[in-house]
Amino acid sequence: MSELQPPGTMAVALMIARKDLAIEYRTRSAFFSSLVFSLLGVSIFYMVWDPTAVRPIDMAPGVLWTIFAFAGMLGLHRAFGLELQTRAMDGLLLAPVPREAIFLGKALSNLVYVSAVLAVTIPAVVLFYNLEFGSGLLILGGIGILAAVGLVTVGTLFSSMTVHTRFAELLLPMLALPFFIPVVVPAAQASAKLLVGAELRTVMPWIQVLVAFDLMFGVACVLAFPFTIED
Repeated sequence: MSELQPPGTMAVALMIARKDLAIEYRTRSAFFSSLVFSLLGVSIFYMVWDPTAVRPIDMAPGVLWTIFAFAGMLGLHRAFGLELQTRAMDGLLLAPVPREAIFLGKALSNLVYVSAVLAVTIPAVVLFYNLEFGSGLLILGGIGILAAVGLVTVGTLFSSMTVHTRFAELLLPMLALPFFIPVVVPAAQASAKLLVGAELRTVMPWIQVLVAFDLMFGVACVLAFPFTIED
């Protein structure tokens, strides 16, 4: 009889992501807390905004991507915090699966979570600031996906590094937020150009920056993850 082969990397990653999403679907704690934060943030920025001093097309991109970064941060800690109480991480580490699969599974579940928050935040900003993206709204959605990939890649890695520390909720933003700058700035710049009706070719340099960040840090985080978790 042939020996049973362990599942592949992507199969394990999908199983871990499905498990995390099922837990989040039952509790909805992280999603709703980030959603409330996003909507409150948009509302507060709108109430203190002086339309005679700053145009909506100048204000909205910064509001959108700043809120996106901080709202996404609220749920990233849960990526590995879910396993703390039951010590489920020990089971994952003992399983005959690549460590990279654990990272990919956590990152995939975080990507779904962050994308869901972004899917609500973008229409809220468009509605509050009465923006007119037109066909550029689809391009903005693509920019949002690229930004979400960069955010969850870095955030998931730092979440694994800080989850066992005493001040994990404090250390995670301190470590991750500086690395969010290469995500937030290109996304905001590309959004601002879309708002003024710029052609896609003028937006492409910023999109290329996002793609380069995702590829570079995606590979680096996958390779670095096995060294950040305890055996």
